Amino acid sequence: MDASFVLELTIFVLAVFLGIEVISKVPTMLHTPLMSGTNAIHGIVIVGAILIAGAADDTFSKVVGFVAVVLAAANVVGGFVVTDRMLQMFRRREPRREPNDD
Repeated sequence: MDASFVLELTIFVLAVFLGIEVISKVPTMLHTPLMSGTNAIHGIVIVGAILIAGAADDTFSKVVGFVAVVLAAANVVGGFVVTDRMLQMFRRREPRREPNDD
């Protein structure tokens, strides 16, 4: 292992711990906006994956780029589904109507 790999691995591990600490401090009511923000970031990931896949020269890189686009798209769709479910919990329910005895 060279020094740059160890440095990059250290930064990655510290970023993971920092992310866990930040997310654990977010109040429950703010999880839905946080999910929407991460969906926007994942949309940027899709654009990056498309650009990288389009610039690939060999078949292996094109296949890996295509898989990256598919997985990123699935992540965005799943994120929007989960966000929609979370938003449904905050909607007011219609009050039940008593049946009329006419």
